[in-house]
Amino acid sequence: MAMQSPIMTVMIRAAEKAARVLLRDFGEVEQLQVSQKGPGDFVSAADRRSEEIIFNELKKAHPSYCFHMEESGKVDGDNKDFCWIIDPLDGTTNFLHGLPHWCISIALQTKGDITHGLVYDPVKDEMFTAEKNGGAFIRGNKRLRVSGRRDLMQATIATGAPRRTVESQAQFIKEYSAVLAVAPGLRRFGSAALDLAYVAAGRYESYWERKLKPWDIAAGMLIVKEAGGFVCEMDKDNKSPLVTGNILAANGGVYDEMKKILRGVAK
Repeated sequence: MAMQSPIMTVMIRAAEKAARVLLRDFGEVEQLQVSQKGPGDFVSAADRRSEEIIFNELKKAHPSYCFHMEESGKVDGDNKDFCWIIDPLDGTTNFLHGLPHWCISIALQTKGDITHGLVYDPVKDEMFTAEKNGGAFIRGNKRLRVSGRRDLMQATIATGAPRRTVESQAQFIKEYSAVLAVAPGLRRFGSAALDLAYVAAGRYESYWERKLKPWDIAAGMLIVKEAGGFVCEMDKDNKSPLVTGNILAANGGVYDEMKKILRGVAK
């Protein structure tokens, strides 16, 4: 069994408590698919309920810490050195459509550095965790390692498509086409946090996406690094994906090649 810090114990407890409510709501969403109105408002409420549970659990344990959350935004605390970064339901569209691929993501940022990360998939009961310099684990006791594959033709690579502007969609199509030319095993599953966790678990060799939010990637970034993988900002080495929202993660075998391909498209 991996050594588990008090901080991680609190994070796991908060995630598991929120997960019980989300699983109940997910069962209701599957029934709402047949209604004319659809489950949109219901899912928004589920998102907020999950966030409230996580917030209350973490606040109770560490009342002075700050928060950065998807639904409620930033909440200042007395201790500015510590900030929880929370996505209470990553993969909302999947949840909305009754697709069983979504998760909870919680990270702790300590003096600007991500030191603790958790990604929990309640449907599959897969808990991915990492603490800085402590390794990455699944279900608490199995160490995570990125895959050893080095050939992009044999790789499985995940990505996410933008919804926002014509320009961002055009850029994505260029990137997708460039990667597809050398790596036909592309996937788009709709949860950035789980995509990163899957890189850490060796299920994907790489993952890239643009225009994400800190709560989408903070926990997953640490989990990939602690599993022996690499993470960078897609365009500039001196920038952070937490700032720009543009992220590339990969194992050591394909990292340099993926970075070269994607940065070549951006030029």
